[in-house]
Amino acid sequence: MTAAAAPNPLHRSAAWKWTICGLLLLASAINYMDRQTLANAAVRITKEFQLSQEQYGHIEAVFAYAFAAGSLVFGWLADRFSVRWLYAIVLTMWSLAGLATGFVHNEQELLWCRMALGFFEAGHWPCGIRTTRALLDARERSFGNSVLQSGTSVGAIITPLIMSGLMTAELGSWRTAFQVVGITGFGWLVLWFALVRKADLPAPVRLSESSDKSDGASLWSLILSRRMIIIFAVIAGINTTWQILRAWLPKILQEGRGYSEAETLWFTSAWYVATDVGCLGAGALAVWLGRRKLSVHAARVIVFAGCGALCASCGLTPWLEHGWVLLTVFMLAGAGALGVFPLYHAFTQDLSGRHQGKITGIAGVVAWVLPAEAQQFFGRLADRTHSFDQGLMLASCLPLIAVLPLWLFWENKSERTSSS
Repeated sequence: MTAAAAPNPLHRSAAWKWTICGLLLLASAINYMDRQTLANAAVRITKEFQLSQEQYGHIEAVFAYAFAAGSLVFGWLADRFSVRWLYAIVLTMWSLAGLATGFVHNEQELLWCRMALGFFEAGHWPCGIRTTRALLDARERSFGNSVLQSGTSVGAIITPLIMSGLMTAELGSWRTAFQVVGITGFGWLVLWFALVRKADLPAPVRLSESSDKSDGASLWSLILSRRMIIIFAVIAGINTTWQILRAWLPKILQEGRGYSEAETLWFTSAWYVATDVGCLGAGALAVWLGRRKLSVHAARVIVFAGCGALCASCGLTPWLEHGWVLLTVFMLAGAGALGVFPLYHAFTQDLSGRHQGKITGIAGVVAWVLPAEAQQFFGRLADRTHSFDQGLMLASCLPLIAVLPLWLFWENKSERTSSS
């Protein structure tokens, strides 16, 4: 096998490496700013277009299916073309889709814009995960992925504040917020091309045999492997929970618990602060435990289980009334729901360097098909029961269930013996 660049480019400093991780954080923030505008304006939009809960769930489902398709397309492209250019293209396109949403006049136009947004936003993750894998070694990746993933919370923290300032008493004032948020992505392109040269992320990024023993495996053998099947099960569970919370929390607070729009926007911003703490904390804790006597795998599984337990606390909300206890539980559940993602990405990065983009993309398809159906089911259940509680209970337990295959089946007995 031809030797090539090591995961850490020798011609670049550690400071540059983490600066690029910070730039990935900004990309994630922009990604979620464009995504969360809909959730934060959901009550206004459903009123203006006279949508039922199930119809709103259908809009989220269309986004999810488009994201699944984009994951497959951009996962393949990320392994064949320069991520430096591919990243810029997908960010430009999803920013344009977000901007266009501010000009829609009916449900059908909204569906088309959300479809385009989902498709191009999917390219962020194969590009971002390939970049962190190229720059960081195995022990650093959990925290590097936390930095990348935490940008989703940063964007989601900022978005309610922007929308609170831009939305007036006029029902249709949500359009201005979509337009302003859509424009923000173009500033990122300047920083990206200024900091990343062509030689930093060549196409494709090829790793030496010594750096990744699995690189000689075919894509099909990886897809059918035990670990990839576990990846499918894990991402289907954790992403379903996260997407339900992300898309429905404003509605749950306003329509399910009687909070005002202003109160909901402020709490949503605070909730994403909690998710960011959970995300960064999970990655940092996994690194800290891995530097002690625990193996890298054991450290990740322990932290994953802790995050799953936090998320499961959301199952208590049907018995909690309007007040600080309810909001605290939502905060804890949010921290756990996002905290599992950098650990999940680290598991995928153990599979293959040569096929990293395709692995991320194929897993992304699985990640979004179940949430797409779950969004519609959640809305349908809310319409039938006139409550969000039952759907919330079902969704909250999935991350804790997802830790079981990682704990029981990820490593062979021989691997466990050797690591101990």
